[in-house]
Amino acid sequence: MLTATIAAIPLLISATTPKTIQTASEWPFKIMESSMVVDSEVNGRKVSCMFDTGFSGAYVLNQSVNVGKPTGVMNLQDFVGVFQAPTVAITSLKLGDVKIDSTDMQVVQMGDQDYSMSYGTHCDGIMGLEVIAHRVTTINFEKSKFQFHPDSYDISKFRGQPGKTVLKMLPIGNNSIELNVSAFNGGKLHLALDTGNGFYSTTHKDSLERIGLWKNGVKPNYIKQSYVASGAVDSWDIELENMTIFGQKVPYSVWNIIDRPASDAEGDGTVGFGFLKNFNITIDMERRLVMLENFSNETSSPKVGDVGFYGFYDEKSKRTIITRVLPGGPAEKAGIKAGDFLVSIGDDLVEPMSFRTLLSKLEGEPGSTLSIATSRGGNLSRHELKRETMVNKPITN
Repeated sequence: MLTATIAAIPLLISATTPKTIQTASEWPFKIMESSMVVDSEVNGRKVSCMFDTGFSGAYVLNQSVNVGKPTGVMNLQDFVGVFQAPTVAITSLKLGDVKIDSTDMQVVQMGDQDYSMSYGTHCDGIMGLEVIAHRVTTINFEKSKFQFHPDSYDISKFRGQPGKTVLKMLPIGNNSIELNVSAFNGGKLHLALDTGNGFYSTTHKDSLERIGLWKNGVKPNYIKQSYVASGAVDSWDIELENMTIFGQKVPYSVWNIIDRPASDAEGDGTVGFGFLKNFNITIDMERRLVMLENFSNETSSPKVGDVGFYGFYDEKSKRTIITRVLPGGPAEKAGIKAGDFLVSIGDDLVEPMSFRTLLSKLEGEPGSTLSIATSRGGNLSRHELKRETMVNKPITN
């Protein structure tokens, strides 16, 4: 299943320079729980897609969405590895009345995924950075819309103005938006600006070891799972204080750590939706500039408690199955086991939902209680679980 942790990166963004654009325009998008979804028209076909700046191509669509016959193949890379998929040339592309120059753009066709369940609304696939790469574009989270500026719009003139942070993209990952993140100990990470990552931020265990935030050879607690394009991977959470993320001071944040080495020697991961949703973000790929405006007056992630199990909706059994129970957590103490079915949360019977939606229903204020019912072998059990903060702290020596 594809989720918001996707970070697929094709090899090239089109280098074709379109004609000069003199006018401004805009187009709305929907803000979901951990993603943004935008309507567009590809080769005359209307599609709704999660917008993912961590995917440097134009589109990933289910193969059942007919936008034409395959014309080639493309190599893709996610947090874990590289895989290949067929492509269809894009001959026309519109966001409402906004016509996008689609020269050399392609649709990547993947086996059908339930994107709609993953993102909580009708969704046909993923729209990537290439769609806006030749426009100066503001992702306006405050008003839920794209703002497309004329080519003359120069965000460098806002340097030094209160509430506005203008950054130069790093000279790596030319098809992605790579920026600096600094740790409280002076260590530096190179992380991509990634609206498609549903977490606050994601990096790798070896990246933490390199900058001295995790001791080599130490096994973390509370191992769980995250989902990327190439499948499920072990992951865990760490709480980090006094970080500087994309020029913003962050007193407290919880990061998702992929328990595998980074597949890219230059990049260390991505900063995701949990952080980015607090900003209006203007991107100028041609000048390699980004501007962040914090309209929410917030940068930290909230302290969250959970009950210590994870699961997913199983199409075969038409039930939600518990796939992992964290050792020492509330669920294990209550006798819940992997393979049990989740029947209800609170007073509500469990309906089909995405991994992230289920996670949000299980999370809550640390110390609060959650009533759930599970079944095993046809026997129903009810549980009162007290949420705990199940994250790791840095190990720096």
